[in-house]
Formats: sequence, structure tokens, C-alpha cells
Amino acid sequence: MPQITRDSLMSLESYAKVRPAYRSEMIAHKKNRSVTLGEHVTLIFEDEKTMRYQIQEMLRAERTFEDAGIQDELDAYNPLIPDGSNWKATMMIEYPDPDERQIALSKLKGIEERVWVQVSDQARSYAIADEDMERENAEKTSAVHFLRFELDVPSIAAAKSGSAIHVGIDLAAYPVNGTTLAENVRAELVTDLA
Repeated sequence: MPQITRDSLMSLESYAKVRPAYRSEMIAHKKNRSVTLGEHVTLIFEDEKTMRYQIQEMLRAERTFEDAGIQDELDAYNPLIPDGSNWKATMMIEYPDPDERQIALSKLKGIEERVWVQVSDQARSYAIADEDMERENAEKTSAVHFLRFELDVPSIAAAKSGSAIHVGIDLAAYPVNGTTLAENVRAELVTDLA
């Protein structure tokens, strides 16, 4: 799958001109890549477009225009682009009230490794979480995790042939038995597979 390069990014000036339209386009794109699991967990399945947007936004926010800083952003975000045999997602655990969030994050330790995807009746693929750094400590898990779901050949073939895709969580403190993806999301995720 394509990686984002320095030469393929817009300059800060060029990005400023297209940012409002680009942002609207990205909001629509992410709708087809978002999955809600229960009341408090959202997965955003990443791709080259979402990561390109994230890089452009980071460069803008930090006013980064030097090669070393741009390379740091590329090195941070390119690994989150699926490579043809997997899906990669940002998982957000969302509780609006800070006190409630603190309590929930202490109860949800390990959730990042209990999220799964399943194509049709194929084997479940459990998340490989936070490969860049540990995001959980002795007291609590993080509110944001980066997940990778490796798919076997039969699962990829089943997804490409139109089979249903299910996502769930096997954690006693937050069980989600399995959400069947809407067709728009299923079709979008298939585009990540080689």
C-alpha cells in the first residue's frame, strides 16, 4: 500500500488554501470508517487519506516546514496505514465526565487487546495494540490506542467477496458481542486489502 512521502505533502501555504474543503471531505470519509462499540468506544479505521490529513494538520498546528520535523511526522503516521493484509484503527474510549472517565479507564485495563474483527464465519482476529509505545500503566489504560488486525488469506477473500464483517470486544468489564458493519463501512474497509 502507498506510503506518504515528503514530496506528496502540501506546503503550509497550499494546505491553508484548501483546508476548509479538505476538512469537510475528511469528515465525510471518516464516517465510512467509524465503528461505535457500545456507548463509549469508537474505532476509526485508518487509511492513507486519514493519515495524510493527520500529517497535514500536525504540520499546520506545529508550523513545521523543516525536513527533519516533516520526517518525524511521516515516521509517526506512515505505520498506521494498512499494508494490504490488515486493518489499522485508532480506538478512542470516550467518557465526557473526567471523574467517570478516570474510573472507567481503571476498569478497562487490557481492553485494547480484547477488541476483535471477524469476517463471516472465519477465525476472529484480535488486535495487536500500541506497537509504537505502551499506553497502559498499573493504574489504568489510555483513552486512545492504536490497533492492528492481521487477517488471514481466507478472511481477506471472504471480505472481498462481500461477506459480513463483525467487530466486538471480549472484556468482562465492557463486553460487545459483535457489531455487524454497515455496508458503507464494510465496502470502505475492503479497499484496504490487497
